[in-house]
Amino acid sequence: MRIATFTHQGRRQVGLVSGDRVTPLALDAADASFGALRLIEASAAGKAWPAASGAPIALVEVQLEAPIPLPRRNLFCVGRNYHAHAKELLTSVFKDSDSNVVTWPIVFTKVPESVVGPDAAVCLPGAAISSQIDYEAELVIVIGRGGRNISRADAMDHVFGYTIVNDVTARDVQMRHGQWDLGKSFDTFCPMGPWIVTADELDGRDTRVRCWVTPAGAAPELRQDAQTTDLIFDIPTLVETCSRGITLYPGDLIATGTAAGVGMGMKPPRWLQHGDVVRIEIDGLGVLQNHITAEAA
Repeated sequence: MRIATFTHQGRRQVGLVSGDRVTPLALDAADASFGALRLIEASAAGKAWPAASGAPIALVEVQLEAPIPLPRRNLFCVGRNYHAHAKELLTSVFKDSDSNVVTWPIVFTKVPESVVGPDAAVCLPGAAISSQIDYEAELVIVIGRGGRNISRADAMDHVFGYTIVNDVTARDVQMRHGQWDLGKSFDTFCPMGPWIVTADELDGRDTRVRCWVTPAGAAPELRQDAQTTDLIFDIPTLVETCSRGITLYPGDLIATGTAAGVGMGMKPPRWLQHGDVVRIEIDGLGVLQNHITAEAA
């Protein structure tokens, strides 16, 4: 099942996607403002979803939004979760040795207000704030049933589904502060979408993640290409880790990390520029595409 949040004729709605059409559900305006979150909460509580409301609408006639436009709290995000990515940044943000024997995941957060939807602009903040803006294509776990101290063996029972984020990062800010939250949380730095695919239709433990960057006036360049089977810490381990002593709630989001091929890892580094387009595709999930623009003065 694919659950989309979208705007049609000036109204935010939530619906089920089938093929090239989306069928709206009968959510009132207040509940629709939360996007798919209300459906996830209903499932966790064993409640029925609202019925369909009206005829299916062609996707080309709607504006897709982030499936959860404003998450209830910060996103959990995982760094250094593909060996090749850790190695490519070994002399920068990962200054310890890459022994391929890693004990604990690196976990940081992005603020909810950084979330934007498909086709939205990612705004460069200006050179005085950061001149090293990078992309990171990531599969995101959407928590369904909440819990605390969830065991790895039980973790998949708590996964509602998956979506995509681009974990846009100000690398110079990330390195300057010695922690990652600020450089990860600028406005517009968390494109999300195009929808949530439920866990009965997609096994996030075995899918392909790719990212293309199209520089202004040039051809698309495939920058990242990896399988989630290559994760250092797999999905059950990430759910277990993030729930240690912390209660997870329905709708919480865990970004699973990015693969090799980010701009910082190139020689010389290649930062995002005004006019670039970043396209992320995850097999069985869909495409998230956003354009990069200079922030208005």
